[in-house]
Amino acid sequence: MPKGYIIGHVTVKDAEAYKEYVTRNSPVLASFGGKPLVRGGQSETPEGPAFTRHVCFEYPDYETAKAAYYSEEYQEIMKIRTANADSMIVLVEGAE
Repeated sequence: MPKGYIIGHVTVKDAEAYKEYVTRNSPVLASFGGKPLVRGGQSETPEGPAFTRHVCFEYPDYETAKAAYYSEEYQEIMKIRTANADSMIVLVEGAE
């Protein structure tokens, strides 16, 4: 069964306030079996709109990735991100 992923492209506007989002989202995403594969680090954008931070969490399958993102707990925490960053989030099924 293919894995599922939550991929985020983010440009943080208020770094201090954004720290709360990172601290609070990690336990929620992990509770669904999420494993962080990418959390920041060096990057470049040779094509498309540029964001300054990239994040990728791996899940056992696509449905679990969706359940994590749409969970009541994450949706509440997400408000911190949307208030303090510009972002684009993708839920995607991996290759078999």
